[in-house]
Formats: sequence, C-alpha cells, structure tokens
Amino acid sequence: MSDEQHIFPEELTWERTDSSRIPFMVYTDEELHKKELERLFYRDHWNYVGLEAEIPNAGDFKRTVVGERSVIMVRDDDGSINVIENVCAHRGMRFCRARHGNRPDFICPYHQWSYSRKGDLQGVPFRRGVKRDGKVQGGMPKDFKPADHNLTKLKVATRGGVVFASFDHDVESLEDYIGPKILAYFDRIFDGRELTILGYNRQRIPGNWKLMQENIKDPYHPGLLHTWFVTFGLWRADNKSEMKIDDHGRHAAMISTRGAAGKAGEVTDVSSFKDGMTLHDPRLVDIVPEDWWGGPTAVMTTIFPNVILQQQVNSVSTRHIQPRGNGEFDFVWTHFGFADDSEEMTRRRLRQANLFGPAGFVSADDGEVIEFSQEGFDSNPSHRTLVELGGREVGDTDHMVTETLIRGMYRYWRKVMEA
Repeated sequence: MSDEQHIFPEELTWERTDSSRIPFMVYTDEELHKKELERLFYRDHWNYVGLEAEIPNAGDFKRTVVGERSVIMVRDDDGSINVIENVCAHRGMRFCRARHGNRPDFICPYHQWSYSRKGDLQGVPFRRGVKRDGKVQGGMPKDFKPADHNLTKLKVATRGGVVFASFDHDVESLEDYIGPKILAYFDRIFDGRELTILGYNRQRIPGNWKLMQENIKDPYHPGLLHTWFVTFGLWRADNKSEMKIDDHGRHAAMISTRGAAGKAGEVTDVSSFKDGMTLHDPRLVDIVPEDWWGGPTAVMTTIFPNVILQQQVNSVSTRHIQPRGNGEFDFVWTHFGFADDSEEMTRRRLRQANLFGPAGFVSADDGEVIEFSQEGFDSNPSHRTLVELGGREVGDTDHMVTETLIRGMYRYWRKVMEA
C-alpha cells in the first residue's frame, strides 16, 4: 500500500476543528505511525543526526537513525561530512553494527561488498567470476555497473557544528526549515565555538515519540512534576519566561530565567515543592552566568521532528528522539561543552548533567509520566487529551501557564498528515 493510499482509521475523530483536543489514537495506531515516518521523517523535513565534534578526524563515523532507518554519519578525507543509509545495496543487510569508530571504508560482512565513505560501491567479490579449468564461471552480468548500486545518500546540512540530514534531496534549506525566530535560539548555543563531547546517556521509553516533543513544548508541568525545579527555583510558573513558536507551529523555544528558591508565593503550594529539601553538595546548583546566555538561565528548543536542544543553567546537550514503532522510542542525550571552557566549568557542566538523562534528578520523572500516559492511551484509544491551558489559540506568550506550543505542533501535524 502506498503512502497516498493510507487512510485514517474511521474511529479517529477530532472533537474540534482546532488542535486543542488530541485523539488517543494519534499515539496508538500503527498505520498512522507508518504515515508519520513517510511524511514527517523521510520527506520534506530535516533530521538531526549528530555533532561534528563526534567525528573530528577523517574516517570517524557515528551510527544513528533518521526515523526508523539506520544511517551512518562519517567524516571524509576532505573534511566534509557524509550521511549514508546503513543498508547494503546487495541484500539489504545493516552492515555497520558499531556505534562509533574509524574506518577507511565500509564492508558488508555478508558478501563483502565494499563502499567508500561517500557511499559509492567500490568492490564486489567475484564480480567477473572465477576461472576453473580455463573457463570463467559465474560473475555479475556484463552490464553490471557499480555506480548503479551505491548506498542511499542523504542530503546533509551543517550549522554551528550540528549535523542534519534528509532522505529528501528537494527539502528546503535548513535555515528556511527552522525559520528566523527559532534559528536565533539555535545560534545562541551553536554560535561557531568549537564543541567538545562530554558523554552520552541512552534510554528506551515505552511511549509514542511525539510525547517527548510535547514534553519539551509543555511549560505547564515542570513546576508541578519536578521537585527539583520548583524547590530550587530553576523552572516554575513565577519565573520570567517566554514561549516562542515558528510560523508553521513545528519548532518552538521555551525560555526562562531562574527565580527565587524556597517558599515564595502561590506557586509553591503544590505537592512537589519540598520546603525542607536541602542539598548535601550545593555545587549541583552552582550556577555561573555565561556571556552567551544573554539573560535566560534555561532555553529548551525543539526542532521538529527529532531533536531537543537543551540549555538548563550550565548543562548543555542535544536529545535525539528515535522512534521504534508507535509505542516506543530511544532517547539519546549527547552532553557537550566548549573548547574554551575552563576545567572548573567542564566539571560544573558534568555535575549539572546529573539533573538530566535517564536517571537524572529531573528527567527520570519525564520518562515515567510518558510511560504512564501511553498506558492510558492504549487502554482506551477512543478517548482524547485536552490541551486548552491558555486558551485554544496558537502563538507566542510571555508566561508559561499555557499549552500553546503543543497546540501549534498538532496544528502542523494535522496539516501535513491531512487529518
């Protein structure tokens, strides 16, 4: 069945013409998920694949994914970056198993077809057959041309040390795709300084991939769910904040400045606030303002469909969303710093990274509530969610008591998916 023949299940109904009430089936239906992969990951969209600092030398590579397709990001001899699909042109095998490494070329272990770092087929064993008793036996047909059997090559764009790729070679420029409003927050972190890789976290979350995009488009929950945020003033409703959304509704930035810690105002009259909570090591929230911040102590930027750019105080990272069917996704954190960081700042970034990641003092909460949400969706697919905080409109706000960014994402989703 072609993508154009996919139809929405008859049971999928939206209560309103806007995007403020989302059917549970958006998170549970396998046919919808297949259509999402085609329309939101494999065409018309850019996907994050990594940081240039992860592959600094010629031959360095990183295996990652675009949607559910395995790809390899590799540095070529001339310093350029290629992204090629990890599927042998011969028998379709995923030939690369290592997550990182360095290789002069790529060889499929099944039949040892070899490819250059650009993905060009450069060797086929017994292509001209084998001589036996003066005769040539076997071999490829005489009209076989290696250039017709290269690996699938993706279009690549880099900006500020971040690498994006697309299976769609007609996709608009990366800059136009992100748009000027959100690009300003992208460039705030990735302003040309050399990046250094500090480490990785990986986790598998039993929930629909869109729930993580929603989670980082949702300023409503952090001061309610996360004890750390509300108790220590890192993110709560009385902080100075802004929500920004691009013209399409797909990308967004949540911007906040740390406020007072401890008991202060009605926002601390919630069960997650722990007035008596103290730290044995206060260095965990030892925040040092950096020149590039320009004021905010936290900016969480979502680039649709698959990456979150995190700056939470001095901790900076990318978070890569990797779907695995409609009810599960891998979530990969790449923690980084800058080449001109002092040793003290590097240690601070690493300490504060403990707030995040799979077992982070903050982020462990997010993985759990996503799992529980998916369980609710699966139990009653005919129901729907409600995202009407702050009204039903979509647009920028100067506060965080809103779900406007989620509404924007689903307005875009409905347009692209023709829902």
